[in-house]
Amino acid sequence: MAGGMGKRLKPVSGDTPKPMTPLCGRPVMEYVLLLLKKHGIDEVCATLKYRPDDIMSYFGDGSSLGMKLSYRVENEALGTAGSVKNCSDFYGDEPFLVISGDAICDFDLTALIAEHTRQSPCVSLALYPHSLPLRYGLALCGEEGFVRRFVEKPDWKHVMTNLVNTGIYVVSPEAMALVPEDRAFDFAGDLFPLLLDRGEKLLGVPMSGYWCDIGTPLSYYRCCVDALEGRIELPLRCDFAPDKCDDEADEPGGESCPCSDRARLMDLLSRSFMDLGGDFSDGLCIELGGEKLSIAPMVGSSALKICCRSGDSETSRELVSSLKKLCSDAEKRLVSEGK
Repeated sequence: MAGGMGKRLKPVSGDTPKPMTPLCGRPVMEYVLLLLKKHGIDEVCATLKYRPDDIMSYFGDGSSLGMKLSYRVENEALGTAGSVKNCSDFYGDEPFLVISGDAICDFDLTALIAEHTRQSPCVSLALYPHSLPLRYGLALCGEEGFVRRFVEKPDWKHVMTNLVNTGIYVVSPEAMALVPEDRAFDFAGDLFPLLLDRGEKLLGVPMSGYWCDIGTPLSYYRCCVDALEGRIELPLRCDFAPDKCDDEADEPGGESCPCSDRARLMDLLSRSFMDLGGDFSDGLCIELGGEKLSIAPMVGSSALKICCRSGDSETSRELVSSLKKLCSDAEKRLVSEGK
């Protein structure tokens, strides 16, 4: 589904269709297509309305992505379910996946499809736990996982769950038979309540990973930062890739000392050992009774690595253990002082 204008995002996107909003070097819709391809889906039909030529001229037939891409353009807004109904000649009589072309996620779509195949509901919905769900539709599920009730964009007193509807569905064709031709009809507002009234099963599948609807300038900004800082794994262009230290490695052996901020703790330790003859030519090194100890931040986690180079293994263990306790006490001090 890629027909949106993105009115709330216009301060960022201008006249650009919402799915074509650039995010770290690629249009948002391109990340969605690459996610589909990653999960073995290489035939896609895009529903378009606002400035369709912008999207069609960029993606063409999809061959540049190794996919087969076709389009259906709406003259009048048909709603989410109506626009998909307009693709009935594409999806035929097999279950199919519906996904928004303007949200960033890294969901395991293969697992979602497998769960739909296993349980055979009328529709399977990808749900995402969200701490601020007010802008979204919520789905309340029973213990067996089937949806009992929908609540659209509630205020706080009507929030009954943190599971938001992401707009990603696996749909059985029989559900689409209830969608009228050539008029506006939505999944969440029209089709899903109708299916529930008829006693049909709608399966809610909580998804892990990352999901962000870039519908506002703030959510768009946060998504850009998350991508640049590696909180979501996206195929970013090389000039947008997060900084990495692939050539670094933690020194083998020694003991690790967890901490909340390794750089802050190293600052305290460095200043403390500066007057005690600490050597800073290769990180922080300390000599005690002829034994050489080193303290350094670990590469892959917020912790310090403490090592001792000594011919006496028992002495090394005792020195490392003592220094680890000193580091732990220093960390507790920083936390308690709130520095």
